[in-house]
Amino acid sequence: MSAWASWTTTGVITGTGGVRTKELGVVTGDLTVHTTWYGTEADVAVQYSGSSEWYTLEGSPVPCHSEEESRRLHQDAVEAVKEGRGATVSPPPLRE
Repeated sequence: MSAWASWTTTGVITGTGGVRTKELGVVTGDLTVHTTWYGTEADVAVQYSGSSEWYTLEGSPVPCHSEEESRRLHQDAVEAVKEGRGATVSPPPLRE
């Protein structure tokens, strides 16, 4: 069995300029942010809160080698959504 984990944060309001998705381009408003970690990489997606459609954040999937790292990635993605400015997801910084 391979390792995996997921996190979801609801009610995240985008900052000015929203976030950039692969499917729709820039989205703005009240979003849910979801991160799924599959042992070596993580996928980050957003949806309009209350909707059933998910949209992949630009830059996703990203290399991610631990559950702890993926949790930090999720929180960074939530903060990026709040900041807006066409935010994308970035790989976690390398740790020594």
